[in-house]
Amino acid sequence: MGLKSTIAKWAAAVEVPRIYRDQQQAVVIQHQLLTDFLHTARHTYFGRAHHFSAITTYSEFTERVEIKDYEGFRDYIERIATGEKDVLWPGLPLYFCKSSGTTSGTKYIPATKLQINAMITAARQSLLLYVHETGKADFFDHKMIFLQGSPLLDKHGVIPAGRLSGIVANHVPFYVAANRMPSFEVNCIEDWEQKVEAIANETVHLSMSLISGIPPWVVMYFERLQQLSGKEKIKDIFPKFSVFAYGGVNYAPYRAKIEAMIGFPIDSIETYPASEGFIAFQDKQGEQGLLLNVNGGIFYEFVKAEEAHLPKAKAISLADVELNVNYALILTTNAGLWRYSIGDTVKFVSLKPYRIIVTGRIKHFISAFGEHVIGEEVESALMQAMRQMKAGVTEFTVAPQVNPAEELPYHEWFIEFSQLPNSMLQFSGMIDAKLQERNSYYFDLRQGGVLGELKISRLQPNAFVELMKAEGKLGGQNKVPRLMNDRTIADKLLPFVI
Repeated sequence: MGLKSTIAKWAAAVEVPRIYRDQQQAVVIQHQLLTDFLHTARHTYFGRAHHFSAITTYSEFTERVEIKDYEGFRDYIERIATGEKDVLWPGLPLYFCKSSGTTSGTKYIPATKLQINAMITAARQSLLLYVHETGKADFFDHKMIFLQGSPLLDKHGVIPAGRLSGIVANHVPFYVAANRMPSFEVNCIEDWEQKVEAIANETVHLSMSLISGIPPWVVMYFERLQQLSGKEKIKDIFPKFSVFAYGGVNYAPYRAKIEAMIGFPIDSIETYPASEGFIAFQDKQGEQGLLLNVNGGIFYEFVKAEEAHLPKAKAISLADVELNVNYALILTTNAGLWRYSIGDTVKFVSLKPYRIIVTGRIKHFISAFGEHVIGEEVESALMQAMRQMKAGVTEFTVAPQVNPAEELPYHEWFIEFSQLPNSMLQFSGMIDAKLQERNSYYFDLRQGGVLGELKISRLQPNAFVELMKAEGKLGGQNKVPRLMNDRTIADKLLPFVI
């Protein structure tokens, strides 16, 4: 055991009990955070306009400050971009995190020093929780690779701006920096295909122990490593590879393919970082859900997902959440976002401690006929069908077909397979049946003859890669939306249908 792994085990023994103590006091910590935020920002433009100095309770906070999405903050952001201080938070933010929006174009999310420090802490805690549970820390003694955005920043107005992963790359702790790959020069390559090529060439002969990234882009990296090395399995390229860290998308549809490429079932650490803050991280290998980061510079609120579109939707704090309810996530942060609707939906699978799963996006669903099918439901139905029919899926997306010729409307699934099912008709029927089990509205529409059985359009290999490349969104933190309520993406995939 090396020095770094020895220190990591000691740090885990000290820090992990503290994380679980915070969980026991989560409600108290959350309301103290809100109190501290209101006090800190009371003299800002936003604080004065909403009378922060007079707010003493959570209910008063909800009465004075309305829930807003990015459009509701755009004017404040643009004032900050001109260099105006004390708008949403004292002073100016260190950065703007650039995030892609479906309707807002590029979003610029303020990031303060407090927030960046909280994100670094949460990333460290996710690793220490793994060390504490498994006793495995040797990966700290070898090379670790983080597939992420470029650390080079541009500016929005006078504020440095970049992708979250690129910003964080400029603040890597010293105890990770020495072992971290890729090199700064390679990490600065903007073109994703060139970057993957350069990363593979730089790392193929190194002793990699931890690999982190969004699953579809990790698959591209693995494929290039296989080509360069002439070896079939990643375990033969990196014998010490023992931990896969990921976030951003549901890993389940990718797991079988990635583990087949590696050559064995690998331990994984799931995280839920966002431009607005580090929301949750996995704490148990055998437990469902991610531990909510209750003391990480974010005050959380929750709105029932079906009510999220209402002008005066009722929000609740952590004290009142219930199990297995689909909530839209609302954040107030130490970077000056106040009751900000992040656009994600989550569900609590445990309250002691608080663990969540990400169920989808508020705007990423299908309800062309009132079915309101969400991401968690389609992913669950697909995974069950894949297991039963031993099929492999590289990527997929679903869209409604509202006006087909001479037949009932239906959901069209665009799937890129890595392993074809024996019967495509049986595979689609199985998904359809599973979806009816999960969603009563879908069941009623199917049984009532309003909606036809879903259809699968099989795609050429690398169809999604080519689409993302054409859209200028290949690599980094960009992801293909799994569900769309229109055919914006579906129609672009039609040329790739086999």
